[in-house]
Amino acid sequence: MKRRDFLKITAGAASLALLAPRFALARTASGYENLLVLVELKGGNDGLNTVVPYADRTYYSLRRRLAIKRDDVLQLDGRTGLHPSLAALMPLWQARELAVAQGVGYPQPNLSHFRSIEIWDTASKSDEYRADGWLTRAFAASPVPQHYAADGVVIGSQDLGPLAGTGARAIALANTQQFERQARMAQPGRARGNSALSHVMKVEADVAQAAAGLKGDHDFRTSFPQGPFGNAVKTAAQVIASPAGVAAVRLTLNGFDTHVNQPNLHANLLKQLGEGFVALKSALTELGRWDTTLVMTYAEFGRRPQENGSNGTDHGTANAHFVAGGRVRGGLYGQAPQLDRLENGNLAYAVDFRSLYATALERWWGVPSAGALGGRYAPLDVLRA
Repeated sequence: MKRRDFLKITAGAASLALLAPRFALARTASGYENLLVLVELKGGNDGLNTVVPYADRTYYSLRRRLAIKRDDVLQLDGRTGLHPSLAALMPLWQARELAVAQGVGYPQPNLSHFRSIEIWDTASKSDEYRADGWLTRAFAASPVPQHYAADGVVIGSQDLGPLAGTGARAIALANTQQFERQARMAQPGRARGNSALSHVMKVEADVAQAAAGLKGDHDFRTSFPQGPFGNAVKTAAQVIASPAGVAAVRLTLNGFDTHVNQPNLHANLLKQLGEGFVALKSALTELGRWDTTLVMTYAEFGRRPQENGSNGTDHGTANAHFVAGGRVRGGLYGQAPQLDRLENGNLAYAVDFRSLYATALERWWGVPSAGALGGRYAPLDVLRA
């Protein structure tokens, strides 16, 4: 078999990706005992209908059909509230374990899905192009302990996102059982005498070794939601329960590109998000990991403040994001939407998204952030000691 044909077969058959591990380095970062869980809201979540400025009359004038009624909002304070489909998050808010970062964005925002998520995944400037993810660069500078099964696990997407690029030990999987079945397919003995085949089989052997530690057999009392995102949360819980160890997990909730007929679609997505958060907290609490886990949402952009003519919203800029965990200092952070000071019809950002990443790197893991983020960004004060 020709090399290129073999590689095509291998790429077509695999639904997981494991990049070959780095050379072992002497220094490890003990802060990776803390876990980071990233939740991507793919498509660009509508932050204004997620975290609602219900006391702002301009909000209701811009969204005569889409605005969340004041009486339906779950109030966080006298001006700001949550979409009613996020009722599951209110106990977290009341326990001061949920922070809301408002006005998150970056200078010269790009409104292309592909380009903007690339900026978020690589922590690059809007006119800078990089192939390596921000977590990949962070782990290269401050390596995860070599005895961990992987640096990070991506669930619900084959796109490695912040773990992309050469150097990170990253596993992408749809569910734990499928991961284990595919890992057992690795048979390094077949590679004798073929250097290209040997390399591929070496990668497969690493997959098998990682799979051996990531057993999906923990018996949780937690009831996980039905559906793809609930399954992803369940798989994440199983990965976290395994003794092998990972530093980061990335989940994806799809469907937020709500140009048309937004109300029901968005309500359903937020319900999935809220219930998924609660199930994840319950599972982590069972494992004794809630206080050592930081959960953060992100998306490529928000939506425009003014509704469109199709009962939806178009690509926007600054957004609101959630940070949750047992050591999170709950509350509102950043800046409430300035709807009377729009820039080209969109919200100005107040918090650079790389400040969220700096919070995870510096305050959560205790590792340097400037190299991974391409500069110094002030972390948010959202964590308790």
